[in-house]
Amino acid sequence: MRRRLLGVALAVLLGGGVVAALVLGNLGSGVTVVRGVIGSEKKPFFDDPQVKAAFAKHGLQVEVDTAGSREIATSVDLDTYSFAFPSSAPAAEKIKKERGVNATFAPFFSPMAVATFEPIVATLTRAGVVSGTTFDIKKYLELVDKGTRWDALPGSAYKARKRVLLTTTDIRTSNSAAMYLALTSYVANGDDVVQGADARVAERVAPLFLDQGYSESTSEAPFEDYLAMGMGKTPMIMVYEAQYAARLFAGDGTIGPQMRLLYPSPTVLSKHTLVPFDENASEVGRLLTEDPEFAGLAAKHGFRTADPGVFAGLAKGTPLTPDLVDVVEPPTYDHLDQLVAMIEERYL
Repeated sequence: MRRRLLGVALAVLLGGGVVAALVLGNLGSGVTVVRGVIGSEKKPFFDDPQVKAAFAKHGLQVEVDTAGSREIATSVDLDTYSFAFPSSAPAAEKIKKERGVNATFAPFFSPMAVATFEPIVATLTRAGVVSGTTFDIKKYLELVDKGTRWDALPGSAYKARKRVLLTTTDIRTSNSAAMYLALTSYVANGDDVVQGADARVAERVAPLFLDQGYSESTSEAPFEDYLAMGMGKTPMIMVYEAQYAARLFAGDGTIGPQMRLLYPSPTVLSKHTLVPFDENASEVGRLLTEDPEFAGLAAKHGFRTADPGVFAGLAKGTPLTPDLVDVVEPPTYDHLDQLVAMIEERYL
């Protein structure tokens, strides 16, 4: 009996020792988990095993959830995260002010672009909207103002009885749609940045969103539709250049021979800005901004970084445009939000 009790006691002690060793081993591993919420277009970057390995070299394991960038700035509970990483500087500025953060990091950016197909390019070239790889926003708005349909365009290769409209995400939740609003409102406002709730501008640009019907809340879903379903469903779509470039650089066959990328004139730059809430998140931001390894990985995923040569090297020999000239600034978050609110009222 005494031997049996002794055996049980030893087993308990040994079991406790194993548990303690496991716990101490985990604590001693030197890996710090940092959780953040990001725009969906950056998820492939954070899911990349090479990116995970690069963070691991610095003792970090970065875990992310996704949401629309406007949702991140307005409705996501940020208390459960160490950082927010929306896709625009205005959204990041709003978060920074509300959270009392002193510094942010903008490790990479992406111009807004139009993903489309060769027959659409040919049709819009004849209509005067497209020249080379340039998509003229002013001439496009003139077509929208008239309610022009694809099958009514001279020599149209796309005979659908749908209005000539870019597909976007939901203006109420997504940054890519907000960036589209930023550049179209600039043109609608006489080539000037909108300064707030301008009823005249809202009246003109609202159909760009309302007439689309249902829109996705994040940028990844409509781009996947563009890749998988072709011209019939999505003749042209507003994207981050990085989404298209990443597939092009990967050479995975998803960018077909008839697919084309155009640059709006004017366009805006979506500055992906990380807002840290603690020191570990600041280290994530610092690495993304300053470490050349992360710059190379970001470029592989289609993002432009502070070193233009990294992206230019990958873009050489592709239809991507290394240097953009006609770039305008978006409105402040508050001014853009006022314009969004005026459009949102029309959804009801």
